[in-house]
Amino acid sequence: MFGSVKSTILLPGEIFLATLPADASEAMGTIMGQPPMFLRHLFPVHFQEEGTDLAQVLERLVAFIRNRRELIDQRVSLQVRKGADSSWTESAGALKQALSEQISDLHMELTVQGADVIVSVFADTDTWYAGVSHPQDNLSDWSGGAVRFQKEDGQISRAKFKLLEAEATFGIDFSAFHQGLDIGAAPGGWTSFLLERGLKVTAVDPAKMEPSLMKYANLTFLRKNASEVKFKENTFDLLVCDMSWSPKQMARLVTDLLYSLRSGGTAIVTVKLMHKKPLALIHDVIASFEQSGMQIQRAKQLFHNRDEITLYMIKYGK
Repeated sequence: MFGSVKSTILLPGEIFLATLPADASEAMGTIMGQPPMFLRHLFPVHFQEEGTDLAQVLERLVAFIRNRRELIDQRVSLQVRKGADSSWTESAGALKQALSEQISDLHMELTVQGADVIVSVFADTDTWYAGVSHPQDNLSDWSGGAVRFQKEDGQISRAKFKLLEAEATFGIDFSAFHQGLDIGAAPGGWTSFLLERGLKVTAVDPAKMEPSLMKYANLTFLRKNASEVKFKENTFDLLVCDMSWSPKQMARLVTDLLYSLRSGGTAIVTVKLMHKKPLALIHDVIASFEQSGMQIQRAKQLFHNRDEITLYMIKYGK
């Protein structure tokens, strides 16, 4: 995307600092034009302060924020994270509170979600970083791209959060679909989500489903292996699959059932990265879907994916 890039790991597996050979607008245009698969969040660095005098660093950070004219009369989200050995020894929440108190007199509204502008802060061991940006330029309006949902009473599994995040990240209106096929559905986390969105759902799995789902008149449960079921052509306008199985075997099962998905229909599939060469595996799985008439809209590791990615695809042709 940018060729050779200088980068420094700030928090292993989580945060790195990159110096790009482009100005901010050009860099964002390039990134948004080719959304990264494994990058959930970013922010431009406008403030970088080194030093061991915590009070001085904090004072300069507050001054930086107060001098940003683009915050005036805006809804502003203050997002704060810290390194494992940060010079700020209290929690990130405590730092956010301390900063909020120092800027509370500014003509702006501090908010958590729905912000017009985001102030991002990362307090590392001996260097603090901060930047001001619009939510769309951060890839996510959640701090660090960590999308949080509250678990509901009676929720079958946390797998439901994957579809909730996919809905927000990919801009999918699941309530617009009518007939859904859930392959490898048990215990029913994704099935329950689709039923709540008003779909008629056919769930396929040899294992048992959560008994509470059986009350839904819109649910048809086939307790079989996906390789054993047959449907009429063009039955469904949505196909989903979140199987904890070999990615290539999953791809074969799904592609064998694509005849039942209408042209223009949507498929949401997770790909488990259980291979020593994940990028090669992803390439092979995507190729198998493309050869079967699917257009890849997005391939992304969502926050709730863990060791997997989510594919958002649309079927073209018959």
